Amino acid sequence: MIALTDAFVNGETLCRFCAQEGILLSEAMIRREIAMGEMTRDEIWEEMRKNLLVMREAIRRGLEEHVESVSHLSGGEAMQLFRYAKYNPFSGPNTCRACASAMAVVEVNAAMGQIVAAPTAGASGILPGVLLECGIDRNWNDEQLIQGLFCAGAVGLLFAQNATISGAEGGCQAETGVGSAMAAAALVELSGGTPEQSLDASAMTIKNIMGLVCDPVAGLVECPCIKRNALGAANALLCADMTLCGITSLIPFDEVVAAMLAVGRDIRREYRETAMGGLATTPTGKAVAEKVHRFQEYQRTNHSR
Repeated sequence: MIALTDAFVNGETLCRFCAQEGILLSEAMIRREIAMGEMTRDEIWEEMRKNLLVMREAIRRGLEEHVESVSHLSGGEAMQLFRYAKYNPFSGPNTCRACASAMAVVEVNAAMGQIVAAPTAGASGILPGVLLECGIDRNWNDEQLIQGLFCAGAVGLLFAQNATISGAEGGCQAETGVGSAMAAAALVELSGGTPEQSLDASAMTIKNIMGLVCDPVAGLVECPCIKRNALGAANALLCADMTLCGITSLIPFDEVVAAMLAVGRDIRREYRETAMGGLATTPTGKAVAEKVHRFQEYQRTNHSR
């Protein structure tokens, strides 16, 4: 028998616990939160509902209002992509809208708006973008969406405990990768998949972008972060589809998590959120950084007066 306190040691143990109890990942996550003793089941559910509302509002704002970041590097592109979705996009209208919704959240974040870090601010668009857009397409109600968020939370916790969700520690694979893994798992569970299938989908999303570096231009969570959230959304959708059609991950979830951690440790410091490598050090990246730094210095000087 596996105790609840031991259930989240790794993915294999969590799946065995779910099989033992006859529950899904979302329910295991809820039980863990209850066991922490701070809130009742109803209170925990309502707290997650608040997260859902913040996610929905961030998407709405990013798609309906012209948000612009303080640096002026981002804003309006999510709205642009969402409008394009009706013109027979190569990625398909639903995927295109999900990617646009993911971008919308990160644009709102860059504009100092309210978002839910899922798992981080830099990767905050993937889970809401995918889950809410698919919710519209599949007629999922808020209770189902909240269930999906708990499932995603369970997967995010496994990564946080056994690897990392920090770009500064493991590169962008640890942020947009984990965001994709969380979203794919939620889609699979809400579509009738088992805990094992949810983790298979999560494993495949990480495998698809293993080694992705974190190289923000000017050190800001805007370029290439916003568009990588769009990529993460498409990745989650594809991996959920592969899992639901019966495809499995050759490498088990726990081994994928371990590999991601090892790769993250091997990535040079320049490619782990330092803005000292990759796109940040291209001629354009350097020019943009210099422009941003001059603007920041101007703001500081005028504010001090």
